[in-house]
Amino acid sequence: MSEFAGKDRIAARSVGRSEVGAGHALFGLALLAYPAVASDFFLTQIGGLSLIEGMIALSLMTLAGYGGMVSLAQLSVAGIAGYVVAILGHNDTGVQGYDWPWAVTVPLAILAAAATSALIGWISARTSGIYTIMITLAIATAVFYFAQQNYVIFNGHSGFAGIPAPVFFGEDWRAPVPFYYLCLFAAAASYAGVLYVRRSTFGLTVQGMRDNERRMRALGFSVILHKVFAWFLSGIVAGIAGVLLVWFHGRISPSSIDVAASLNILVMAVIGGLRHPIGPFVGALVVVLLQTFASDLVGAERFNTLIGLTFLIIVYISDDGILGLWRQFAPRFDHADRSAG
Repeated sequence: MSEFAGKDRIAARSVGRSEVGAGHALFGLALLAYPAVASDFFLTQIGGLSLIEGMIALSLMTLAGYGGMVSLAQLSVAGIAGYVVAILGHNDTGVQGYDWPWAVTVPLAILAAAATSALIGWISARTSGIYTIMITLAIATAVFYFAQQNYVIFNGHSGFAGIPAPVFFGEDWRAPVPFYYLCLFAAAASYAGVLYVRRSTFGLTVQGMRDNERRMRALGFSVILHKVFAWFLSGIVAGIAGVLLVWFHGRISPSSIDVAASLNILVMAVIGGLRHPIGPFVGALVVVLLQTFASDLVGAERFNTLIGLTFLIIVYISDDGILGLWRQFAPRFDHADRSAG
């Protein structure tokens, strides 16, 4: 048993080294140089928002792609972090707002999101497939209506406004360039963390449970404990994104975490691809671009139709979203280049 585990870890590390190569370096340099060519609108409304929503989709992809647990509650988890920032930090609504420093509120917000995610995981850990989807959908709906109807803690339908991003190191981190780099750093750290977890013994165990849960249980692994911890880790990623999202909008309300927005996170993950951590960011970029410009192309009443058609077309022609399409065509390009050479 230990011999096979050792071989698995060696194989995983070799795969990991092959993944982090020239492509990652070039892509990273392009992202770092993006502010030099982008306007403030494209820097924040496209670049920053895509990175934030990509992180929420990444938390979903971590559960669904590696653990086989499809969650529709990841935006709710991110929303918990946003509400904690609004309640414990500063807001202009005159409700709650204890003006705690960001260095305290941010860790507490991420921890609250991770704990909420672990609780959702514990509730849904004994289910699979469509039942997990329905339970997490019910939880997301319950969180939405609770936030909308609770005025003592969440200020009901109005939520909280006037939530500032912090100022430290002499920078206003809501300014376009600093905020973009803050989002980029958080997204890169989350991406690297997911890659590391996937190659770890824990990650391999979770993937084994996805493939054959009964066998892993027979081998002595605690399936429930591993699932709950996977939910906890995904909650950390969603919580970081939730903090950035409330700084991005400067407000949070129940409309920020409604069911339609939660479904958009699933659309992002599926469009990009559920088999690699880069997929959710690709899907988030596509959806954000469509949400931003589709109304100019087809009208405000039909832009959701365009998004839906894009989703159906990509899913129909590829079993792994845009990344699946890339894998189909990349060998052909490589063969053509070799033939030309």
